[in-house]
Amino acid sequence: MGSWTQFESEGYLSWVGQTNGISLTVIPALGSKVASLVNRKTNREWLWRSGKPLGNTGYGSSFTTGDESGWDEMFPSINQCFYPEKPWQNQMIPDHGEVWSLEWSSQCVEDELYCRVNGVHFPYTLEKVYSFAEEDTLRIDYCVKNHSLSPFSFLWAAHPLFQVREGMILNVPSDMTQIEISYSEQQRLGVFNDRKSWPLIQTDYGSVDLSLIEPAKGKFAEKYYFADKVKHGWAQLSDPATGEAVTLRFPPEQVPYLAIWANYGGYGGHYHFAIEPATGKMDDLAHAMGQNETATVEALGEYRWFIEVSIK
Repeated sequence: MGSWTQFESEGYLSWVGQTNGISLTVIPALGSKVASLVNRKTNREWLWRSGKPLGNTGYGSSFTTGDESGWDEMFPSINQCFYPEKPWQNQMIPDHGEVWSLEWSSQCVEDELYCRVNGVHFPYTLEKVYSFAEEDTLRIDYCVKNHSLSPFSFLWAAHPLFQVREGMILNVPSDMTQIEISYSEQQRLGVFNDRKSWPLIQTDYGSVDLSLIEPAKGKFAEKYYFADKVKHGWAQLSDPATGEAVTLRFPPEQVPYLAIWANYGGYGGHYHFAIEPATGKMDDLAHAMGQNETATVEALGEYRWFIEVSIK
């Protein structure tokens, strides 16, 4: 259905996948990030660029020292933390995880792109396969392979930074009505672990509808998780001004959590929005393991999941 070609983009070897409906650019050397995701029918670029040149400063570096752009994979934690249990007790996991700053191997087989990376301080291999489920739908199949004789717990979350403008709408299943706060600039929504209603929330700044994309002038930034496990694995960002939308679908059994990162100028002065399906909750792997809110791949086992991204 789709085709893949190689070319050089801003100094990096890149893969471009295309159907009649969508085009995406994957850069294996930069954590196999998706640097571009375009609706070919309207020419809309959905992914946000920071204005920095593409690149990062290497394994273990802060995410903010890189380009902070596009769609990265966060694994096996989101926040920097220490793994809390043997045999990797007190092993440091870097900011945003290990894999976003590593070079991945890549290979195109017919109409599928295979990307793979090995852990640095943990004995895993993370693989993803890009394909096209429909002309307007990208599919990414993931697999974590545990090469050790001990179970390995992990947090994975997608980190697609979308370009947004005021008035766009976040749509989620109707049964998702409570959130837990992971981070809130100026503590507008509260502090870590606070539970609040969704979408309407009362703040010191007045009532806020979290389902509506806000302007950048407020200088707010928030990360929150929907409090309960997902029953229906989808979320959508729509633009009523144009009728366009991007929809993410994922399997609730393997990816039971959904997080939102809304940056309205409050973090780094950036303006973007991320829908983040996740295998665990609240960003810190050690915290998630303590709450039994994480995924685990058994000794010498595999853990598989997928995301489908539809653009209209």
